[in-house]
Amino acid sequence: MCTETFLRLPEEKRNRFLEAAWEEFTSVPFEEASINKIVRRAKIPRGSFYQYFSDKEDLFFYIQKSMLGNFTKEYVRVLERYDGDMFQVQMSCFDRVLRQENLDPLFLRGMEILRLNPVFLVRVIAEKQLGPRLWEAVRDQVDVTAFRDAELAEQTFILSLLALVMSMTDAMARPERTADCRRELLTRLDILKNGSLKQEPARGERV
Repeated sequence: MCTETFLRLPEEKRNRFLEAAWEEFTSVPFEEASINKIVRRAKIPRGSFYQYFSDKEDLFFYIQKSMLGNFTKEYVRVLERYDGDMFQVQMSCFDRVLRQENLDPLFLRGMEILRLNPVFLVRVIAEKQLGPRLWEAVRDQVDVTAFRDAELAEQTFILSLLALVMSMTDAMARPERTADCRRELLTRLDILKNGSLKQEPARGERV
């Protein structure tokens, strides 16, 4: 998280610093991102960086949090359009992102970071609690009536989100595979929705 010192900065200086961070993180993968380049772009001493954030990863998650808030608002709107069906929403998100349909600049920046850091961001969703945080934000709009309980609905949502991220990052990295990635996403969502095992006939039922 950012420090109180960062929050007390004049708005112009704070925005200049964040703009420098966005430029760096949308230019190279996270591992190659340079604090030196960020502070040079922001025109601040390197020592000031550590008065604002503990390290590069701390800053990265801070700007991703702003993108997550933007994504959440849009996600809720799409959920309402599809009556809370999380599976249809994941497909709609895939199509809209790949077509870049009605996406604002902040969201497009987030997608560029996703393209540069596919494995890293899957870990972020799974380990850094972004999946559960997004669930907390949208669960009132999700139709959970078909699930056995709330925990199963939450875990299915997180897994469907991971499936979406994996398919989107693959399609963005290899655009020639977009159609294949879409089919793979459909299959993964179908497994989550309906399972992968054959239904055994009830005892006494004819096969």
